[in-house]
Amino acid sequence: MSAPRLRATPLPGIGVQYDLVTREHRHLSVVAHRDGARTVSLYRADDPDSCAQSLRLTGAEAGSLIDALMPSHHSASLLHTTDLGLVAERIEVAATSRWNGRVLGETRMRTDTGASVVAVLRRAEAIPSPAPDFRLVGGDTLIVVGTREGVDAAAAILGRE
Repeated sequence: MSAPRLRATPLPGIGVQYDLVTREHRHLSVVAHRDGARTVSLYRADDPDSCAQSLRLTGAEAGSLIDALMPSHHSASLLHTTDLGLVAERIEVAATSRWNGRVLGETRMRTDTGASVVAVLRRAEAIPSPAPDFRLVGGDTLIVVGTREGVDAAAAILGRE
């Protein structure tokens, strides 16, 4: 069986449209909008040019769907597990979090858990390697890397169940 072909088409001012025709000859497309949102469309089997269903997802919803579709899916926010026993996970800072408006270093996350914040996703922007003086904002999504235990402890520090 050959690998599926994914065709990418730039949509100026909008983003990129990705088209896939499945093994069962179903046409599926995803428009990756510049703001991080995604529109997933499934086309009719009897007319592959006619859209039967379309669903718009926020960036966070799309991220959760991507995680669910991964063969090694473990949790809604798990990004990757390696043979070294490390995981990378998305952890959101709630608008009501005690850390909203405070600097990353105040969390003492790395010191207390051994887990590191390697990036912060804020709206449609990614901020790599935030320094301890980086100010957190409600709605930020932190990409945290460490052992399973360390990442769980980091999530607890940030107030996630």
